[in-house]
Amino acid sequence: MSNYKRITEMPSNYTDLELMDTGTILASINEEDKKIAAAVEREIPAITKLVDGLVERFNKGGRLFYIGAGTSGRLGILDASEIPPTYGMSHDRVIGLIAGGDIAIRKAVENAEDDKEQAWKDLMAFDITENDTIVGIAASGTTPYVIGGVQEAMSKGLLTACITNNPGSPLTQAVEIPIAVNVGPEFVTGSTRMKSGTSQKLVLNMISTALMVKIGRVQGNKMVNMQLSNVKLVDRGTRYLVEELKLDYKEAEILLKKYGSVKKVIDAQKG
Repeated sequence: MSNYKRITEMPSNYTDLELMDTGTILASINEEDKKIAAAVEREIPAITKLVDGLVERFNKGGRLFYIGAGTSGRLGILDASEIPPTYGMSHDRVIGLIAGGDIAIRKAVENAEDDKEQAWKDLMAFDITENDTIVGIAASGTTPYVIGGVQEAMSKGLLTACITNNPGSPLTQAVEIPIAVNVGPEFVTGSTRMKSGTSQKLVLNMISTALMVKIGRVQGNKMVNMQLSNVKLVDRGTRYLVEELKLDYKEAEILLKKYGSVKKVIDAQKG
């Protein structure tokens, strides 16, 4: 593990943080945050390769699994949890797993991330197939839970990728498609919930959004399969229909509630 530069552990570009006034602290954090999008941009070729491979498998009934520990695990779970309401997908198509189980979403579970065998055991509960894709998330690129999971998945012929913030780390060597976003040292040394975590969220947004677009869950630029789970979303769907089908608002709302989704109304009206 000593053959690469541990960027996530490098000293902050700032010092004497406790002596800064509030405005300086915030401006300095913002200055560091400005570097994140450019770092993500450099990884678009790797993200593209992952999405294209993922779409192929997803269309055969495969699933997307995120595995991580701590902040990384929580970000994977967050991304997975937003797919059903946003795109109307079944909750069992994009799944986030965290070291230590669901209790670790809110409270750290001691030593959970150090078990190299547990991730694959957690995955096996889902009857893993060769059409599934496993994405390991770890800012450090050294988390045993994540490395063990993707190594086992890769040995079984699954598509594997990672999102990390240390290029050349052990995790990048354990997957087929490494996505290593070099955001530089954190404002608070080693606090990877900051720039590293933000970069992971950006990459996760890209992966899942591109996947949903490619498999037909978006029409034009609209979330036509979203779940109508509250007044705001019913209103949004109704306005989509007004725009697309040139209906008046009340007629569009009645049709939306009858068919249950924007896409079903559009298909019925244009079919």
